[in-house]
Parts: sequence; C-alpha cells; structure tokens
Amino acid sequence: MNNKAKILLFGTGAVGSYYGSILARGGASVSAVCRSDYDTVKKIGIEIKSINGDFHFTPEKVYRSADEAENPYDYIIVALKALPEIDTVSIIKSAVSENTAIVILQNGINVEESIEAAFPENEIISALAFICVTRIAHGIIDHQDHGRLALGTYPAGISPKVEALINIFRNGGVTADGVEDVIAARWRKLMWNAPFNPLSVIGGGLDTGIMLGSPLFTDLIRSVMQEVVALSIADGHPLDYEIIDKTISDTSKMQPYKTSMLLDYENRRPMEVEVILGNALKSGKKYGIDTPRLKTLYQILYMMNEENLK
Repeated sequence: MNNKAKILLFGTGAVGSYYGSILARGGASVSAVCRSDYDTVKKIGIEIKSINGDFHFTPEKVYRSADEAENPYDYIIVALKALPEIDTVSIIKSAVSENTAIVILQNGINVEESIEAAFPENEIISALAFICVTRIAHGIIDHQDHGRLALGTYPAGISPKVEALINIFRNGGVTADGVEDVIAARWRKLMWNAPFNPLSVIGGGLDTGIMLGSPLFTDLIRSVMQEVVALSIADGHPLDYEIIDKTISDTSKMQPYKTSMLLDYENRRPMEVEVILGNALKSGKKYGIDTPRLKTLYQILYMMNEENLK
C-alpha cells in the first residue's frame, strides 16, 4: 500500500460522512458511492458542523454505484444502514479487489458474517463509532458530541492494515484505538444501543437526558443492559456487569441526544430493529439465555417499524 491510502466510502449519511471527512483530513484519498444525496455531494460536497469546529469535505470522486468506481482500493468503508433489505454484498462487490480490506462501520451484532462469507480471502475490519452525529439535510452533517472509534480485525486481532487505518483516523483528529476482541467491543456498544435506541422510540420521542432523568426508565435501561451482558458471556466475549453503571453515568453526563433509531422513526425511515435486537434474540435462542426485556422491545419496535413505513 502506498503512502496515500485509497479509500471508497459506501454511505454518506451521518456516520459515513463524518468519518469519511476525517479520513480525508488524515491524508487518505477518499471517494464515495452515494444514493439519494448523489447530486448534492457531487456538486458541493459535505458540510460538517462540529462541536470541534466546522469544516468541509469534498470526496475525491463521487459515484452512483460501485460499478463506476476505479479499482483497486486499499479500504472499502461500509457505512450503510444495517437493514435486511440492503444487500451490502451486491452493493460493494464490484469494487472489492484482491488486497482490499472491507471495513464494517455499522451498528449491531453479527453484521460481519455475510461479508466474510462472500469475501473469504479479504481482510474484514470491524469498526465501532461512539458518536452523537446526525444528517440534517443532504450534504449537511451535525456532529454534536464524542467521536471515538474502536477497530479490530474480524474476528480477532489487530493487523497492520488496522494499525494503518487507525493512524489515518488519528491524523484526522479523532481518537481511534485497536481492540484485540472486536466482537466483545460490539457487545459493549450493543449494551448501549439495545435499551436507549428502542426506548427513545417507544417512549414517544425521548432523548437520553429525559430517559435517565426517570428512575423507572433508568431501572429498565439497566435491566436490558444486564441481558446483553449475559449474552456476551454466553457468546465467549464476556463483558463485566460493573460497566453497566459506568455506561449509564457516562451517558448522563453527555449532551442530551436523540438516538439514531428515533431520528429514523421520526423521518419515516426503516429502523435497525434486526441488527440491534433481532440478532441479540437469535444469540439468546442459540445459547438458551432468557431475554424477556429484549424480546418485548423487539416485538413492540418491530410492529412500530412496520406501521411507520406504511
């Protein structure tokens, strides 16, 4: 790989746009495949309104599909929503070359499996973003808080390509760390997503501050987190129950935040119900772990998602 990494970004929503801009700022050559916002990004790029200072991101090249892209790429960044109806393999396939590392920058558990099956010879990098960021219009991103990344080779380890990518992110101005057990890191992020995302929707539009301002909601959040920890232990990537209180405390200190699932619901977009809740329930069934709260949240949210999209 030459000094200037060649990166192709799939997904210019909030997360993809923000981290694509960071990679470009860190010295990489970043091009993007866009869908609904193609015309805007092609014409004027992406404006990042950030708590750390506003800046502009202009992808080196903008494509409508991977078929138009110029191979080879050192990295493909998958920042698409993790939805059953989105066939990620088909979307990225024509841009994957022999030495391309595929970076999965998505929510949920077990999101890497279909990519690994389709591209068994390519390195898969799993990446988790701990950030409060929203897309407020095509080509305009609002970065409200945080931004740390955790990255690791899937299913385990920290490869030279992971280390090189971490350095680009750091050069771009964000905290990025390698994790030996990236599956455990995914369970840890799910421990936050599983209660806060669904309850923000079911509660009728609640932000994190309102939820944690209620002792009853906080107790429910803690109980859902306990179920996720139990699943992580059964899966062989154990979290410690002690991190639950720390996670709740850290969340209470951050700027009150509308979750990504709530924003999707309010804008009548599909919610990531399956990767956040459905896949956790599948793990519970696999290991014989009872998860009644996760099951209830899934059942309610599944119905709300179906009705919202009619």
